[in-house]
Amino acid sequence: MEKTIRIGVSGCLLGQRVRYDGGHKYNPFLVETLGTYVEYLPICPEAESGLTVPRDPIRLTGDPLAPRLTFHQTGEDVTERVETWVRGRMESLAREDLCGFVFKSRSPSCALEGLKVYGPTGLPKKGASGLFARLFRERFPRIPVVDEERLGDSSQREGFIEGLFAYRRWKDLLSTGPSSADLIAFHGRHKLQLMAHSVEELRTLGRLVAGRKERPWAEVLELYEGLFLDILKKRSTVKRNTNVLQHMAGYFKKKLSSEARQDLSTTIDRYRLGTVPLIVPATLICHYVRLFKEPYLIGQTYLEPTPEELKLRNHG
Repeated sequence: MEKTIRIGVSGCLLGQRVRYDGGHKYNPFLVETLGTYVEYLPICPEAESGLTVPRDPIRLTGDPLAPRLTFHQTGEDVTERVETWVRGRMESLAREDLCGFVFKSRSPSCALEGLKVYGPTGLPKKGASGLFARLFRERFPRIPVVDEERLGDSSQREGFIEGLFAYRRWKDLLSTGPSSADLIAFHGRHKLQLMAHSVEELRTLGRLVAGRKERPWAEVLELYEGLFLDILKKRSTVKRNTNVLQHMAGYFKKKLSSEARQDLSTTIDRYRLGTVPLIVPATLICHYVRLFKEPYLIGQTYLEPTPEELKLRNHG
């Protein structure tokens, strides 16, 4: 990385005592593991908009399509107060060079989805987003986001963190005022990583790069960014990863002994069948890439999309 990966986070997840009860929701993975590789910008919309700590808990009420923030006990509506602060904060966040955001789930301000909205009858309907999370996603639709509950799912954790590092690499490229050759090189390095998410959309992105001279350069970069990040939001699958692994194995057909080729093929198949995690065949291929100095593969981000210390590919 050319620059630090900076991400926003609900402050309570870092141990800040900003919740309605004066407590926190310290998340060990965020602080003790991921925190080694990123810089956090903690935010609590409720506390920072002036609501006291501790305070009467707030909840969403009214129309599920346009819910209000009200105190549970008194019914006082604090929507305008919080929303005014949020909209002002969005402008400063635009200057923070964020690469992602981790939200607190089930929070009336920060939940990404699934919140209860209480109507006049008192019976709740599910499906709403927290006020801050909703406005954040409207203002920054391309920034990778997740909540701490999804981080508990190994596949979603891997996808989110992979997106953080990829977005940082893209932003680093943009900061250099990239040429056509720079974009081609960037795309080439990420081809296999993108293939693991969507072969069809990778082809679309490839056509954009191939036809780059047919559009204004600024438009090409804007379109590329959107497509690049959209592809990475799609979950990689065992089938797609197997396809990528077999594709890479093809580069060593004439360089490996028949025994070594069979061993590599068996290792990939064991991953396909769920016997070993992705890290096993990926590590074996990395060994051959270094051994034979295969020029195309040696620069592929697929082989190390994130620091190996995060162990994102170690799950079954």
